[in-house]
Amino acid sequence: MSERANASVVPFKVGDEPEEGLLSQDPAEQQLQNPAERLHLAEAVRMAEAIVFASAEPVSEKQLAARLPDGINIALAMAELQQIYARRGVNLVRVGDAWAFRTAGDLAFLMSRDTVQQRKLSRAALEVLAIIAYHQPVTRAEIEDIRGVETSKGTLDTLLETEWVRMRGRRKTPGRPVTYGTTETFLDHFALEEIRDLPGMEELKGAGLLSGRMPSNFSIPQPPA
Repeated sequence: MSERANASVVPFKVGDEPEEGLLSQDPAEQQLQNPAERLHLAEAVRMAEAIVFASAEPVSEKQLAARLPDGINIALAMAELQQIYARRGVNLVRVGDAWAFRTAGDLAFLMSRDTVQQRKLSRAALEVLAIIAYHQPVTRAEIEDIRGVETSKGTLDTLLETEWVRMRGRRKTPGRPVTYGTTETFLDHFALEEIRDLPGMEELKGAGLLSGRMPSNFSIPQPPA
């Protein structure tokens, strides 16, 4: 008798577990099993690459959604593109809610000859910048209270000119003082994805961003979301 004749048939019963991998995929993975969907995503990734590459500024996901075909999962497309560039000389990096191409960190030394000499910020400006970054939104009076010394208008003007700091509004207190906060340009310049990625106090001191003359009670709070 042949092996085929000896083989027994085991019927599938309700409650039996399906073979692993057949029904365990999430909807997004199942959707991409369709060759047409994979091609659709691949084309969207190419389009997103062109948009971000051609932009002088980081491109927000809202801007990408407005320019890519309807129905595209922006997060999935950008994750795919980021993976493609992960080991290249240029990386796709997230800047807040936006995306930009940047030279890989370990190759930054190659660009040193092409950099333009920037005006160095004063120590006072660096201290004010650090306070704004960690305490935003913060008023000028609050900055002075933390530093223990008066802050000149010129210092704040310099930070506003760098576009690392912006006016965020007015405090709902007597006098309606202006509050200050950091910008996406600040995140981009310091290679931060979000404000919560800011370093701690010891790292700031080591980088020369905080001086030894800061008040003894000065502390670094958890950066705002």
